[in-house]
Amino acid sequence: MTSSPTPPPTSTGASDSRRPLRRLKARRRDEPHRVATPLELFFDLCFVVAVAQAGVQLVHSLAEGHAGEGVLNYAFVFFAIWWAWMNFTWFASAYDNDDALYRVVTLVQIAGVLVLAAGVSEAFTDHNYVVLWLGYVIMRLAMVAQWLRAAKDAEGAQRATALRYAGGILVCQVGWTVLVVVPDPARLWLYVLMAVAEMCVPAFAERARVTTWHPHHIAERYGLFTIIVLGETIAAATIAVKSGVGEDHELGLLVPISAGGLLIVFSAWWIYFAVPIHGHLRSSKHAFLWGYGHYLIFSSAAAIGAGLEVAVEHAVGKAHISDLAAAAAVTLPTALFLLTVWALHSRHYKAGIAQQLVLPSTALLVICCTFLGSWAVLAAGIVSALSVAVAETLTAHRAVPAGR
Repeated sequence: MTSSPTPPPTSTGASDSRRPLRRLKARRRDEPHRVATPLELFFDLCFVVAVAQAGVQLVHSLAEGHAGEGVLNYAFVFFAIWWAWMNFTWFASAYDNDDALYRVVTLVQIAGVLVLAAGVSEAFTDHNYVVLWLGYVIMRLAMVAQWLRAAKDAEGAQRATALRYAGGILVCQVGWTVLVVVPDPARLWLYVLMAVAEMCVPAFAERARVTTWHPHHIAERYGLFTIIVLGETIAAATIAVKSGVGEDHELGLLVPISAGGLLIVFSAWWIYFAVPIHGHLRSSKHAFLWGYGHYLIFSSAAAIGAGLEVAVEHAVGKAHISDLAAAAAVTLPTALFLLTVWALHSRHYKAGIAQQLVLPSTALLVICCTFLGSWAVLAAGIVSALSVAVAETLTAHRAVPAGR
């Protein structure tokens, strides 16, 4: 009689789908081959739906000449999207076990952001935040459930950290609920207060014990989301150009905007990924500052796409704003992106004053391009591309010893 083959041992890794429920234990910070999962990529893709909706409303506000109100609403809505994304990303880096329950709760968070996306237009036009608030509640309560599950399977200081996160999120959610019912004059200040309170929760929670987030994984997750946001920028600009050509046949007016927009986005990608940032994420202090700063990177990257749409609408006569306002819709977020990437990324890997000045100088020149009228976007794109060439040349000269 032949013996039955011995079944292979069950893996204890996060990718083992044969066990529908596993303990939600902290993963190792030095875990090898830690990469983004398909669920995380799906999560990012769904969140960009909300980013796109915020961008569409920003376009409408800018094209109608309501720049101040539009930018303020955009900043508020984008914070809710970004903060929910960021909280999940850092939690997943430390605790993702990819079992059935973890997947279901994450899908609930995705459903929440889709509800939030559905409420973006009402938040912009009517200052009605009920649907947006409901989506945020769904996302945040799902996050509380994840932290409570982590606390259940933890002990000591690690359990205290998880409970602090869950409690902090719940307390903040009460504040967001009050925000929905207060009158408009008080809403702005309460929003700022609640945003600060939300950002204080991680600092408070991790006093007990730092979570075991993975530097390579976090760097990859932020990089992937940056790529998706830049992709959404390209898509938005393409649709705007297609609409302009199809309705008005103003190809000569749109080619400079299209070319400049592509150069800006290509340069933004190149500049962001020019350095391996995971080596800088040595401590929670460095990592949290870097992670929080990405609010400006993500929001400015998405705003570049909105600005390109505004520039196209202005070129074909749909947006009745000045040349200066149309150009600024592209150049200002581009300059903000360049400065923020330099502050968070590049300056840590630049040697010498020449290398350090490339991106700040580029941002200043991009702002100066605002005054070039219909050529502003193309000029900003050329300046951005030249900055990449200069930075690469300086890096290459420094890397090669003299005389070789």
